[in-house]
Amino acid sequence: MIAQLPTVAPDADYPAFLQALRDSGFRGQISADYGTRTVLATDNSIYQRLPQAAVFPLDADDVARVATLMGEPRFQAIKLTPRGGGTGTNGQSLTDGVVVDLSRHMNGILEINAEQRWVRVQAGVVKDQLNAALKPHGLFFAPELSTSNRATVGGMINTDASGQGSCTYGKTRDHVLELHSILLGGERLHSLPLDEEALQAACTAPGRVGQVYRTALDICDTQAELIRTTFPPLNRCLTGYDLAHLRDEQGRFNLNSVLCGAEGSLGYVVEAKLNVLPIPKYAVLVNVRYASFMDALRDANALMAQRPLSIETVDSKVLGLAMKDIVWHSVAEYFPADPERPTLGINLVEFCGDDTIEVNAKVQAFIDHLRADTSVERLGHTLAEGAEAVTRVYAMRKRSVGLLGNVEGEVRPQPFVEDTAVPPEKLADYIAEFRALLDGYGLAYGMFGHVDAGVLHVRPALDMKDPAQAALVKPVSDAVAALTRRYGGLLWGEHGKGLRSEYVPEYFGELYPALQRLKGAFDPHNQLNPGKICTPPGASEGLTKVDGVTLRGELDRTIDERVWQAYGSAVHCNGNGACYNYDPNDAMCPSWKATRERRHSPKGRASLMREWLRLQGDAGVDVLEVARKPVSWIKGLPARLRNERARRQGQADFSHEVYDAMAGCLACKSCAGQCPIKVNVPDFRSRFLELYHTRYQRPLRDYLIGSLEFTIPYLAHAPGLYNAVMSSKWVSRLLAEQVGMVDSPLISRFNFQATLTRCGVGMATVPALRELTPAQRERSIVLVQDAFTRYFETPLLSAFIDLAHRLGHKVYLAPYSANGKPLHVQGFLGAFAKAAVRNAAQLKALADCGVPLVGLDPAMTLVYRQEYLKVPGLEGCPTVLLPQEWLLGALPEQAAGCTSTFRLMAHCTEKTNAPASTRQWEQVFERIGLKLITEATGCCGMSGTYGHEARNQQTSKNIFEQSWALKLDKEGEPLATGYSCRSQVKRMAGRPMRHPLEVVLQYARG
Repeated sequence: MIAQLPTVAPDADYPAFLQALRDSGFRGQISADYGTRTVLATDNSIYQRLPQAAVFPLDADDVARVATLMGEPRFQAIKLTPRGGGTGTNGQSLTDGVVVDLSRHMNGILEINAEQRWVRVQAGVVKDQLNAALKPHGLFFAPELSTSNRATVGGMINTDASGQGSCTYGKTRDHVLELHSILLGGERLHSLPLDEEALQAACTAPGRVGQVYRTALDICDTQAELIRTTFPPLNRCLTGYDLAHLRDEQGRFNLNSVLCGAEGSLGYVVEAKLNVLPIPKYAVLVNVRYASFMDALRDANALMAQRPLSIETVDSKVLGLAMKDIVWHSVAEYFPADPERPTLGINLVEFCGDDTIEVNAKVQAFIDHLRADTSVERLGHTLAEGAEAVTRVYAMRKRSVGLLGNVEGEVRPQPFVEDTAVPPEKLADYIAEFRALLDGYGLAYGMFGHVDAGVLHVRPALDMKDPAQAALVKPVSDAVAALTRRYGGLLWGEHGKGLRSEYVPEYFGELYPALQRLKGAFDPHNQLNPGKICTPPGASEGLTKVDGVTLRGELDRTIDERVWQAYGSAVHCNGNGACYNYDPNDAMCPSWKATRERRHSPKGRASLMREWLRLQGDAGVDVLEVARKPVSWIKGLPARLRNERARRQGQADFSHEVYDAMAGCLACKSCAGQCPIKVNVPDFRSRFLELYHTRYQRPLRDYLIGSLEFTIPYLAHAPGLYNAVMSSKWVSRLLAEQVGMVDSPLISRFNFQATLTRCGVGMATVPALRELTPAQRERSIVLVQDAFTRYFETPLLSAFIDLAHRLGHKVYLAPYSANGKPLHVQGFLGAFAKAAVRNAAQLKALADCGVPLVGLDPAMTLVYRQEYLKVPGLEGCPTVLLPQEWLLGALPEQAAGCTSTFRLMAHCTEKTNAPASTRQWEQVFERIGLKLITEATGCCGMSGTYGHEARNQQTSKNIFEQSWALKLDKEGEPLATGYSCRSQVKRMAGRPMRHPLEVVLQYARG
């Protein structure tokens, strides 16, 4: 059993507080388990702080219950920190107290007033979620940020977020009309611009609300000149607390100016009324390429004179990473490669408006400027015209933050000085000194940012496991803070202060006591996100130092280096949170979308795995040795049974929490394709399951799933008997209740032999293939069978053979051999390796004969390209083509003969791990005169056998209903490439679904 870290802080009675919260009628969840705490111990920063517990309020009343208890004298030592998307780069939402997560339940869009252009939302609403709801009204919430698909509005308010386009649209604060907050003690604050009469009424209000207004007004009146001289004239201004805007241009008093950017240190923002704007009808992005990054920077200021909406810049390091990422497939056309003059910097210059002619005229004037101006050498430019094209290019730019973490080796870019802001006209010179500073420390770095606002994101590369390199965080931070001040700028220009707040007193100087007074009015005992932004007068704790909190690297370095390297796809997760994508029509992590539990996300599972590996090492367990020399099944049985009995009796082991998180994974591999860091949950999930089941007994379900490919050929000899047994109610009930399997598929009774005879299909043997002439090889294929389309969906396999025959190709059927994917998914890695070695040898022998290999099901086929390559001792596997890859070479061009439109609902694994695959299907349909539109869909919820496991049935249904169920009845016949997807549609919607091949067979001419 693995010992866990202490659950109770020595200076506060957290168990008593949590019990009191339960007794108060709190209706949300309260979690003090080690797994939840571990997942919430990190964000996108370099820090790791283990909270005592997490609470998930159901509504504002729940938040008030939390705040009321905190106001009681007996709980004055309790510390709480609100959390939204948890994507902060400075530890804003990290605490060693209690996390108050406002994202799980409080994520409703309450009201949209399109006529008056405002919206009311709860704090947990995600920015892109809001804009998706506003889009039908022609409106959008303007503040932009790279994490818009997972950042919550509450988080944006608390960091006064802004990003691309801020010179035109401003910051979050500029769009906040009203806020509803819960203050310490449970009082409710409704803050909005107040005229003098309303302000005086607010100042005389009883309790904390009145005290807050009186304090803020006094600071505003008595410190006006000091405020004016302290706050810099920058687009980014200052976050936490923005005293300079307590009075707006109309002279009204607005407390929201200090609540925006307060990072939860003043109260809990639970609801917001926001200003929204009309969506520009037309946009053009001019992508300007440079031979050096400094040329791009020096050019940006001159380009601003052309008055674009925004200018974004990216350096060569980020561009190089993007070129290796899934995103590059969609934007490569805008950045043509020239080996002789490589692009080492780009500026993305946007123009937009409602009048297409007017926008195009601005763009043409801009292009004329580029041609006439020779002050900077430019390599060329391209135009991305229209919203769809502009969005694609910006998607690449948005991934820049995460991509910077996806470099080889242990020295990786780290966020701690990465959002400085200086006057734009000084940016190039500032960056030159910044680079010299980092060069002086011998550090590599990547850069990108918003040059129009003078903000550049710089991440020095460090191995945080190396104490000497980790020690550079403080001196580099000190030097950068001093450099930005010298240029009239800020260390914290965009991403908030968080655990970098130690520089606040020096920056504010004489004004700092005013900030303390304000903090004291809201939070006299320093309970709300303490140690950040400022402390109340007389606080026993000061501001947290940059190096005063546990760094991830401090814990990571205790993991054996051999183990660290072996589990790189888990331990290198940097917390960027791309897997928290809210969009139900995006493939990334369906289990997170369906459960809203962060442990059921790649980031959560990676956090659990990293901590599990660390604790295993602390307990003296060498996980690599256990995997290398497993105890035989028989010899290990007594110990597994004893451990299983102890588990059922409630004996603690963190491994169980990790197992529960891993068991919820669909193994769809979307994370492996879409995560910027390439966190591959199915990979380390399988390895964990293998190790876990050396200690604990496997359920019978695992053995049935793992052996499926091996047993099905024998069962298929009597399909009628098998189907009759599996269809009986008592067997179905037995399987569901005792084995944990539901809706088992039935074996096809299709006459496959008739197809083989009709099409003259031969068996693929090496002698037979070697006898072929070169011309015959060019007109032949080897069809690699998989268990699912061969035995459960045989008519589809037959259709593919018919199609190949019609196109004049001789089909050879590879001898059926277990692919091994079910074994891998369930963690039978030893058996998987044996199957892979055997199958790869057979496929290699066939491929060496010069005939292409083609597989039908994408999930099974891609295993040859991915999992097989990681098997020890396996020297590669020949390429097995996907059907569309082969068809593009086999289909002749033909005139359009049909105007029908079809919709492709692609398999998750295929579209995220072979990103060209969907476009290839579109091209196949173009060849036969048909139109195929790739539908944006999330996961279907089946993913192999996941949906057939009883424990996953409800989650599988939830996943299906979030996306696929809403897309089936749109105009145009939907088609699916995945066997599991078609099975799920039949199971959940009671309707058959065709594979694209069946349509191609219907319309293609040989």
